[in-house]
Amino acid sequence: MDRTQNLEKVAERLFSCRDKDTKNIKIENCVGFTRVLFGLAGSLTIYRKSERTVYGFLATVKPTFVASCFCGCKVFQAIGGIKVEALSEGLSRAPVFTFGTVDNAFRFYHYVPTLQSSFNASAEKTSRYARLVEVTLYVISRTVYVRFRYSCGDAAGQNIVTIATHRACQDFFASAASKDLGIIDFQIESQFSSDKKLSWGNINNSRGVEVIAWSSFSDSVCRAILGCGTAKLRSVISKFEDGGTRNGQIRQNINTANVITAMFIFCSQNAAIDLNEETKVLTLSLYIPFLLVGTVGEGTHYSSQQESLEFIGCYRDGKKWALAETIAAFALALDTSTVSAIANDIFASSY
Repeated sequence: MDRTQNLEKVAERLFSCRDKDTKNIKIENCVGFTRVLFGLAGSLTIYRKSERTVYGFLATVKPTFVASCFCGCKVFQAIGGIKVEALSEGLSRAPVFTFGTVDNAFRFYHYVPTLQSSFNASAEKTSRYARLVEVTLYVISRTVYVRFRYSCGDAAGQNIVTIATHRACQDFFASAASKDLGIIDFQIESQFSSDKKLSWGNINNSRGVEVIAWSSFSDSVCRAILGCGTAKLRSVISKFEDGGTRNGQIRQNINTANVITAMFIFCSQNAAIDLNEETKVLTLSLYIPFLLVGTVGEGTHYSSQQESLEFIGCYRDGKKWALAETIAAFALALDTSTVSAIANDIFASSY
């Protein structure tokens, strides 16, 4: 039995393969869908330029996760909600050019800045979303690393920036100027874009949407809902900071990745704190330097994902930043609840 016949035999046993939603699927060897459990957290009021109250749909098989996020939502909802602000967005691809001599590498280094307008023209031919924002160069011996940084509108943009950058480079290679620069090798990616990697480069140059969420609550609200005072909560977080520093972590959070993953399936991080010793009002903020999201393209047109994005008010054009802000708000809610469980020494028993 050849590979194709084997796949067809597998598909015959899967009911979801006969579902209308499997038509026009963009992945290879698609044999159907799998069920994913969803829990509901919230409601949670989110403030930016306008106010909106949403629920968070969390895809998970982990007990206590949804309950913990719900508890965090409850404490913030008691004081009116969470403020959010998306600060910037961008995505990069970083090809590398190799030369026969260091001298030729520097000739190219000084020449590239004059090409940005032509690079942008080439990139825009490939996408209605991609806009080249800047080109940054780095020289290492006989190689030049060129980071193309784009704004991608409401698209997440991973494929967009790859295609746009490749087209820009190919158009350049077709020009007469490229023939005199002594380029002997080229590859489309060099790791300078930090694609799917945690790096200081991604913190300094956001790969996705840069977003912050913050709010303040009193000692009485903290005790009534979370079961501990704000001073105790602050003490727990300060120990996380010291431990994370000793462990070599880039800042700290508790489990924001759980919400990010759960909400990604359904439709690092830097936690800051400030406790007013007199009023015992605690301000918590969560800064996510890069959150790679999109509200158009990729799988957003599938019926389940479209319905999910519509439910939280983040479908189609103009909603990319709102989606990032929504995820950040629920991530802050989960982290706050988890910190309180540790402060109350019920973290282990909650499972």
